Amino acid sequence: MRTTLTLDADLARKLKDLAHQESKSFKQTLNEAVRRGLDAPARRPGGRFKVEVHQGGFRPGIDPGKLNQLVDQLDVDDLVEEAGR
Repeated sequence: MRTTLTLDADLARKLKDLAHQESKSFKQTLNEAVRRGLDAPARRPGGRFKVEVHQGGFRPGIDPGKLNQLVDQLDVDDLVEEAGR
């Protein structure tokens, strides 16, 4: 079916970039993007969702209690660098 639609400039750019990356036509890329969006499960507030458990953890030798110290040190390093400019 032939129809006319107006896309926001940012969406048109993303679709063109994707079409170029995948060596597909703009039309094919647009149809696939719309199809994926329409086939995706409905996302409604209060809807059901499933949380999958992931076994996390740190490598041996990494102390999770000291991670905030690393963030603080990185912040200090950034401040020192900015002050030197």
